[in-house]
Order: sequence, then structure tokens, then C-alpha cells
Amino acid sequence: MEAMKNIASVACSTESSSVGKTHHTFSKKERICGKKDISNLLSSGKYIISPALRCCCLPDNGLPYSRIMISVPKKSFKRAVKRNLLKRRIREAYRLGKGVLPDGMGADLLIIYTPKEVLSSAEISSSMATSTLVTTP
Repeated sequence: MEAMKNIASVACSTESSSVGKTHHTFSKKERICGKKDISNLLSSGKYIISPALRCCCLPDNGLPYSRIMISVPKKSFKRAVKRNLLKRRIREAYRLGKGVLPDGMGADLLIIYTPKEVLSSAEISSSMATSTLVTTP
């Protein structure tokens, strides 16, 4: 359980490490695609709660890199422009913070935006850094 908490906090951290990776890219292979991968993540992942985000984390995806999926509910934001803005901000926070992830160990993450208002990039980044593990299914 402690290892899961460490992986989750590292996976959602936005601070970069000087000894970690220096590449701040976000390629297509880092996105979760396919029903099988998504259902596996939802069925056996652990939930992480932060002030602005809810994350579902599966610590070992069998790949040497981490993958994410971002969701902004249409119920909260009717306009696609706002949903896409929030997805871009979450993606950017992840992209800048993924350098602290351990090499060779991949995790699958589903990040769900929960507030009813649009938060700034700094608030989203700090929310990703302060996430805590919750053991609810």
C-alpha cells in the first residue's frame, strides 16, 4: 500500500527532478486507448483524491512508460471550448511533471477534473502535486 502511495504521488507530481528525464514531450503512445486497457484500469486501479482532480491509478501497466487519459465531464462544462482548455492544462501539468517518474516503470492514470469552475494552470499543477491515496473502489 505504501508503494502504491509513492507511485501515485510521483505520478501526479508536477515538480521536475534534476536527475530525472529532461525530455518534456507527450507522444501518442502515452495516451490510453482501447476498451481493454480502460476497463482494466477502472476495474483494478486505486483512486487518488486531490482538491481539483480525481485520479484512478494502476501502478504497473507492463510498459516502460506511463500512460494517461483525461476526462472533463460534459455535465459540468457544456461548451467544448472550456473542456478542451482544461484538458490542455491537465496535459501540460502532467507533461512537465512526468520527469520525476522512475525509469522503466509504467503506470496507467485516469485524471478526472471535478470542480465546477475553470481553474488556472498553476492551481491544476498544485492540485496534481498534493493528491493523496484513497482506498475506495
